Amino acid sequence: MRSSRAELLRVFEALLEAYGPQNWWPVDEEYHRKECSDPREEIVIGAVLTQNTSWKNVEKAIDNLKARKVLSLKALKSMDTGEIEKLIRPSGYYRVKARRLKEVAKFLDPIDKVSTIPRDDLLKVKGVGRETADAILLYAGGRLHFVIDAYTKRIVKRVFGKEGDYETLKGWFEGNLPRDLWVYKEFHALLNEHAKRFCRKRPICDGCPLIQVCTQPLK
Repeated sequence: MRSSRAELLRVFEALLEAYGPQNWWPVDEEYHRKECSDPREEIVIGAVLTQNTSWKNVEKAIDNLKARKVLSLKALKSMDTGEIEKLIRPSGYYRVKARRLKEVAKFLDPIDKVSTIPRDDLLKVKGVGRETADAILLYAGGRLHFVIDAYTKRIVKRVFGKEGDYETLKGWFEGNLPRDLWVYKEFHALLNEHAKRFCRKRPICDGCPLIQVCTQPLK
C-alpha cells in the first residue's frame, strides 16, 4: 500500500497539470457586493444544498435564492420554511434541506464564528455530517480540514489501493499533505473534477492522467 507524502503530491501535481486550478468554492462576488452580504455564507448554504445531489442542481437553487435576495444566513433564519422549500426545490430533498438550512443558519450567524467554531460543535448541528462540516470549515472558515467525499474515496481506492472510514482517510490526507490551505482546497476540487471526467463508477482509463500510478486500471 502506497501512502507517502511524495506519492500523494505526485497525484496532486498530475491533476493540477491536467485540469489547472479549480478555484473552489465558487461564489458570486458581484452579488454579495451589491447586497452587502458575505460570500462565506453562500459557501455554507451551498455545502448543505450539495448533499446527495449534483452541483448543477445546487446552482439552480442558489440562483433562486439570489433572485429573491435571500442568499444569506440572516435571511434564511427569518424565512418561513415552506418558502425556503420552494426556492431550493431543484437541489432535491428540499424539505429536509430547508430544515437543515434553518438549523445551520441559526448556529453560524454571525458568519465570523466559522473561523473559530470547534469541528465537534459544528457536527452537533442537525443535518451536518463530517463531509458537510469539513467543507464549511475548509472553504468558508479557511481552516485545514480535508474533505472526504465519495469521489475522493473512489480515487484513493483505485490509485493507492487504500480504503478506510471517513476519519481514517481524512487523517491520511492531513498527515501527508503540506499544511497549506490552497493545496487542501485545490486537491479536493481536482479529485472531484477527475472523478467526473475519468474516474467514474465505470472508469475511463484511456487518456487518464493518473493511469501510470493507478493500481486498478481497466485491462
